[in-house]
Formats: sequence, structure tokens, C-alpha cells
Amino acid sequence: MEIEQLQQFLKVAELGNFTRAAECLTISQPALSRSIARLEEVLGQPLFERQSRKVTLTDAGHLLLPRAHRIVALVEDTKAEISDDGESGRIRLGAIPTIAPFFLPEMLSPFAESFPKAQLTVQEDTTDNLLRRCQQGEIDLAILALPISAKHLEVESLFEEELLLVLPVDHPLCVKKQIKLSDVEPYPFILLDEAHCLSDNIVTFCRHRSFNPVSVERTSQLATVQELVSLRHGVSMIPQMAEQLDASKRRIYRSLTGTKPTRTIAMIWNPYRFQCKLLDRFKEHVRQFAHAFPSKSV
Repeated sequence: MEIEQLQQFLKVAELGNFTRAAECLTISQPALSRSIARLEEVLGQPLFERQSRKVTLTDAGHLLLPRAHRIVALVEDTKAEISDDGESGRIRLGAIPTIAPFFLPEMLSPFAESFPKAQLTVQEDTTDNLLRRCQQGEIDLAILALPISAKHLEVESLFEEELLLVLPVDHPLCVKKQIKLSDVEPYPFILLDEAHCLSDNIVTFCRHRSFNPVSVERTSQLATVQELVSLRHGVSMIPQMAEQLDASKRRIYRSLTGTKPTRTIAMIWNPYRFQCKLLDRFKEHVRQFAHAFPSKSV
């Protein structure tokens, strides 16, 4: 039994598909199938039920799964600890799509300059997937928005930022000097789909104030939300960090009067995995960058 076989087994189990797993592992599907077959031969039991479009774990596969996670994590942590010099190594960073393009570029650049031997990889995904991948050791650190529900993960709040009302330039509310939440109630909302926590932040804020926003359209991209607002399909609320990078003249952003909608940005990691010196330095860099980040609420 080889560590590489266990890593391949875990990827097939995660994706439920040999083709997609092979693509992620950057090997051919026949090579992956042969490797899993050899592992099954060593164990004397089939690990997957092979169906036409997907594969599922057998009883033996379910038994191996948590142990394979522990074995692979132990090997990776051991290698990291032995070679831990605080200057080199790999950091696997995850972030949700409503944070990654606005927060990461300016944050990662100075760290890469200070630690040229470090290898930084970024994976953009939804909150639920990032939590799972952090628990399983597939990523070292994730930056996302609270609240989250996860066991065995360390959570550290970084800053709070305002969610701004975004309107098309000729919207009737644009002429008002002050816009209250009740002023927005008659208008339809454009939201991200349910996989994105930003929509939960918006809906929860509104419902706590006895206002249930009517969503006419949902999309998977924040940029699409902005464009649909420009096309007068509805209104929305956008994180301030996204507004700062929006150069379009077809929409405007306004801060609501009174209690403002906000979200809290946090970083999470698995404290049960080995924390290398480089990762500790990266976390401190994130803290310092977040403290000075221009979009945080005062």
C-alpha cells in the first residue's frame, strides 16, 4: 500500500468519478484505475461500486476512508515538520468567491515578495466546501464570512465590512439624500444563489427588521449581480470591498441610514494539523493586512 494510492483513493471518494479525479490529480484515467485496482488487490476487497456515471464506496471503502485521511495527514504533517524552516514550503489557501478577487491580490503580493521560497496556492470555493476541505487537511487556511457551523476548526475574526445598496443610475431612490431599509422594500432583489453565504447575510439582516426581500433572480457570480442591477432587473447589496473595485458608471452604491448591513470576515484553520512556522507567519501577515484594509467598517 502506497501513500500515493491512498491520496488517489481519497480524491475518487470525494468526487465520485474517476475521470474528474484523474483530472484533479493530473494523471490519465486508465493510470488512476490501475492504481486503485492494485490497492484493492492488496486489501483483498473492492473499494468502489462502479456505476455508469459515478462510483460509490463499498463497506470496505467506508472503513478505509477515515483511516486514509489520518494516514495521509500524518505523512504530510511529518514531512512539513521535518523541513520546517519558516521560509519555504507550501500554503494552500481557500477563500469564498465574494472575498477572493477583492481581498487576496493585494494581500498575497507583499507576502510573496517577503517569502520568495514559499509556494502559495489559492482555491476559490463555497463556505461548506472550504470547511470540509479544511477539516480534512486539503487546505491550510480559509478566509470566509461568518457565521459558520464547523467543529474542530479554529475561527478568528478579522474585520467587519458594510454591505452597500447598489442601484442603477436612474433608479428613483438615487435622488434621496438618505435611504432607509423600508425605502428598498418595494423593489425586487437580485441575489447570489443559495450556496453563497452573502445571500444569507442579506436575507437575515432584512428579516430581523420585518422585511422579507423578494428575490426575482439568483446567480452564481457577484459580477453578474452587478450587471443585472445595471440592466434595471432589481437592486442588491454588495460588499464594500467589491464596490471599491467597480469602475462602472452604470450603477451607484449607497450606504443605508440607521443600522447598516454588515458581514464579518474571518480566517479558519485546523488546529489539529501541524502548524508550520511559515503558516504562522502567513496568519500574522493576514491579520496585519486586514487591520489596514480600507473597506472595513469603523
